[in-house]
Amino acid sequence: MAIHEDEYIQRRHVYEEYAYVLDYLPYGRSSDKSRHLVVPTVQIMGEQFFTLLEAELKVGATVVVEERIYIGRDRREKVDRIISRINYDQLTANAKAEVVPLIDGLVKKQEKRFVDFFNNSQPVTPRMHSLELLPGIGKKSMWTIINAREKKPFTSHKEIQDRTGLTDVQKIIAKRILEELSSETKYRLFTRTV
Repeated sequence: MAIHEDEYIQRRHVYEEYAYVLDYLPYGRSSDKSRHLVVPTVQIMGEQFFTLLEAELKVGATVVVEERIYIGRDRREKVDRIISRINYDQLTANAKAEVVPLIDGLVKKQEKRFVDFFNNSQPVTPRMHSLELLPGIGKKSMWTIINAREKKPFTSHKEIQDRTGLTDVQKIIAKRILEELSSETKYRLFTRTV
């Protein structure tokens, strides 16, 4: 018996509460020939783990691109069910166009979370620190960050930049998130696999 995606996400205790609409497909996916009924579908990205999902809307529900919708375990207002988790390549062209600005916005909105990462990140192997997985950060930058945070924890993206010489910390984080979503990466810093 196949496990429904909703159940699978809940069993693993890695699930999203809210997601943002990347694309609205009022007639479902054109490539889905197995369906006889036309079901309005959305491609969405989770707010916490940046999970890419496809969901079926409830009858009569409408959404707009960039809208924040509830997809958690309690009663959902607009989403009937999560159809499946999807990968970046399965996104429509419209959805792909929305991913980068949405990630940028979420990184800015969740600044404390990402500043905490800079303050608390640890090595992933004896030879590699998780900071080195960020684009443009090598050993020298890693040690600059570690030494600065030992003196005093960072409080903002701007402070990280001012104290370490990094440029545009938000873009560095957003670039890593996009990399984790769009390619196979051995280590995941900000996204989750199900």
